[in-house]
Amino acid sequence: MKCKVGLWVWVLLVSPFLLAAVPCTAGAQRLAVGAAIANVRSGPGTQYDVLWQVEKYYPFEVLKKESKWYFFRDFEGDRGWLHESLVKKIKSVVTTCSSCNVRSGPGTKYAKVFGVERGTPFKVLGKKGNWIQIEHAEGHRGWIYKSLVW
Repeated sequence: MKCKVGLWVWVLLVSPFLLAAVPCTAGAQRLAVGAAIANVRSGPGTQYDVLWQVEKYYPFEVLKKESKWYFFRDFEGDRGWLHESLVKKIKSVVTTCSSCNVRSGPGTKYAKVFGVERGTPFKVLGKKGNWIQIEHAEGHRGWIYKSLVW
């Protein structure tokens, strides 16, 4: 019985610290790139290096805001900074599979309209069951299954 009591005391004392170390994204604000192309930077300013570029509708989770810059995490866990002028509150998704089919309607019985690779961002137009109606920045529209996107 002594071991069980000791274990419970340890769990009660240590678990709050363990939970604090786990990143929580449930309440994280999700935004998207509103510009045609945006530079992701290593710090909050144009004097910082450009790490990579993202296209319109690229979604991300805000980790913090510093002045007019958002520090974010994307679907791959990569982090960077974007200026607020490049960002909008747009419902969007990004494909997570290496090759995804976009269909003409919400189901596999509908024709494949086009295919996309991992990392392709889309604006969300609507939902029907487990299907999401999407639009690419170039105007291409279709439906994609929700497990194929973040």
